[in-house]
Amino acid sequence: MIEDSQNRQPIVPRGTQRGFSIVEIMMAAIIAGILAAIAIPSVLTVLSNMRTLGDARGLNDEIALAKMRAAANFTLARVYADLSSQTFHLEYWNKTGATWVTEGGTQTLSSGVSYGLGGISAPPPSSQTTIGQAPACLQDPNDATTTVANTACVVFNSRGIPMDYTQAPTSEDAFYITDGKALVFGLTVSATGVIRTWQGATNSTTWTRR
Repeated sequence: MIEDSQNRQPIVPRGTQRGFSIVEIMMAAIIAGILAAIAIPSVLTVLSNMRTLGDARGLNDEIALAKMRAAANFTLARVYADLSSQTFHLEYWNKTGATWVTEGGTQTLSSGVSYGLGGISAPPPSSQTTIGQAPACLQDPNDATTTVANTACVVFNSRGIPMDYTQAPTSEDAFYITDGKALVFGLTVSATGVIRTWQGATNSTTWTRR
């Protein structure tokens, strides 16, 4: 080894300098690929769960808002879910014009999330008698014979009580959304107007209160 006469530092001959070999680079790439293959599915699952939970919270907030609007405007208000387009929005009944009026914008469920039961066959405890989406929306609340296909509506009267086609209090109103893989969220409304959010696993009968 040669020393630099000025600063006394050893000078490494050019031919002895080494970098990473092709084998070492390939091994590092293989290890990185294996770690990515392990991590990516977990990350995707977490993101999917977050999207589904976010939609459940959005529906919960919309139901609560409809309940308040019904009482504030002294009329009927409802959350209108379009089961085909995977959307929902709030409407109130205009007594003078005898028509439903949309308030706010239409919200769309996240990519990969849709209305559905995900294979769960039993409703959350102390809610519906039989699990299922809320009844189809009526074009006119005074005409129980004309419904809108592929819809579901949770309707509140001016006292903030959910009502059925006969305008009687009901505990059968609910929305269910799923990611189609692992999770189902249920939004139920009791006959007294209490809104609850539930979480369940697909093909299971166990619900957890959120």
